[in-house]
Amino acid sequence: MWFEILPGIGVMAPSLVIPGIATAHIHRFTNGGKDKRVAYYPYQWSLMQRDRRISGVDCYYVTKPKGLEDID
Repeated sequence: MWFEILPGIGVMAPSLVIPGIATAHIHRFTNGGKDKRVAYYPYQWSLMQRDRRISGVDCYYVTKPKGLEDID
């Protein structure tokens, strides 16, 4: 009957969901608690480069509070 497929779904669903969740947590852990940023368009890339330059440590995901007087 139709309910015979439930054990298969019970095994397949977690095996498909766990890698995606694990990847998001690994990216947060390696990037200092922030999600991984992806630049699909040139404008997004320029924002990431700006954040890298402003951070002062050559990483776009590090936030370092700087005032306008400290920006080159």
